[in-house]
Amino acid sequence: MSVRVAYSSVHTAADQGDQPPVQGPLPGQRLAAVGEERAPPGSVVEVAPPTRTRKWRVFPGRNRFCCDGRLMTSRQPGVFYLTCALIVITTGLFLAFDCRYLSVHLTPAVPVAAVLLFIFVMCTLLRTAFSDPGIIPRATADEAADAEKRTEVQGPSGPVQVPQRIKEVEVRGVTIKLKFCFTCKIFRPPRASHCSVCDNCVDRFDHHCPWVGNCVGRRNYRYFYLFLVALSVDCAFILGLSVTTLVLCSMESNFLTAIKESPASLVEAIVAFLSIWSVLGLAGFHTYLALCNITTNEDIKSANLKAVNVSSIYSYGSLCTNFLEVVCGPMQPSLIDRRGIVTLSIDENQTSVPTSSFIHPPPESGNFENHAGLFYPPIENQTFDNSKVPILTN
Repeated sequence: MSVRVAYSSVHTAADQGDQPPVQGPLPGQRLAAVGEERAPPGSVVEVAPPTRTRKWRVFPGRNRFCCDGRLMTSRQPGVFYLTCALIVITTGLFLAFDCRYLSVHLTPAVPVAAVLLFIFVMCTLLRTAFSDPGIIPRATADEAADAEKRTEVQGPSGPVQVPQRIKEVEVRGVTIKLKFCFTCKIFRPPRASHCSVCDNCVDRFDHHCPWVGNCVGRRNYRYFYLFLVALSVDCAFILGLSVTTLVLCSMESNFLTAIKESPASLVEAIVAFLSIWSVLGLAGFHTYLALCNITTNEDIKSANLKAVNVSSIYSYGSLCTNFLEVVCGPMQPSLIDRRGIVTLSIDENQTSVPTSSFIHPPPESGNFENHAGLFYPPIENQTFDNSKVPILTN
C-alpha cells in the first residue's frame, strides 16, 4: 500500500494564470525530506513499497527467536546459562576423571551410561527452553473491536453500558469463568494464563521457569517433566559413582590420598549432593501434578482442586490415564505461525501516518515540515483557504 499526497483545491496566485500550478507527487511518490541524500529538498522521490518479512520479526511478545524463527525462548534467560554450565561442567569432570578409573576397576558400561544420560538431559532441557510452550495468538483488530462491544448491566444508579470482561463456560457440568486479557484482547480459555515475563497468554500454563528460561505450558510440559526425571537420575548416578571412585581409591591408600589423587570426584559429589534434593523434590511434585492432571498454577491458586484431589474437573478418572495423557498424549500444533510471511504496511515501517493526519497550512515564506516528515520548499505569493489544505490519503 503506497502513500500519496492529495492536494484539494489550494487557491494560489498560480491558479490565475501567472505561473504554472504547483504539481503534487504522483501515487507511489513523495516529496524529499530534509537532509535526504541523492535528492534536493522538495524534489519528488519514489516511496518504498510495502515490505514482506517473517512473522517472528514482528511478534508482539517478549521472546527471542533463533534460526529464522525455528527456535524461540524468553528474552530473560534467567539462570538458564547457569543450568547448562552446571550440567556440562559436572558431567565433563565425571567423564574426564571418574569414568576412566571406573571403566577399568568397575565396568566399561559406566562411561556409556554417563554419555547417554547426559545427551537425554540436554535434549529435554533444550527442547523445553527453545520451543513454543503453547502461546495463544493475540486478537486481531476486528476481534479486539468485537471484544469492546458494550453490554448493559445494572449499576447503582440504573443500567449502564460496559464492555464484557467475564464469560462463563461449562466443563463437565462445572461453570468456569473466562477472564479477559487486556494485553492480548482475548478471553483466555480454561487453564490458560498470561505470563508477565514473556507477555503472552499460554495454554495450560504451568509456570515460568527461570532455570530453563521459558514458560512451561501445554506444548513443552512433557519435556520439562522428562528433564526433571532425567536430571534426578543423572545427579544420583554421578553422586553414587563419584563416591564409589573415592572409596575404591581410599582402599588402596587412605581417604585423604584419594581426594588428592581425584579432587574432581569430590567436586562432583558436592555439586550432585546439593542439587539432587531440589531436583528430586521438583520431579516428585510434578509427578503428583501429572497424576492429578493439574498444573502448578492451578495447584497454587485453586483450593478446590486440592480438596477434590484427582477427581477434579480435568481428571480422566484414574491416575494412570491422567499421567499418560499429560506425558504421552498427542502434541498440540503451535498456534503461532512464526515463520509465516507478513506484509508490512507503510505505517508499520514508520514511513507514513494514518489517514486522519493532515498538513498544517505553510507560512507565507520559509520551509515547513508536516506530521509525516515530508518536507516542502518555501512557497511565496500564495493564498490558502484554511478549510482546504493538503491531506494524506492511503
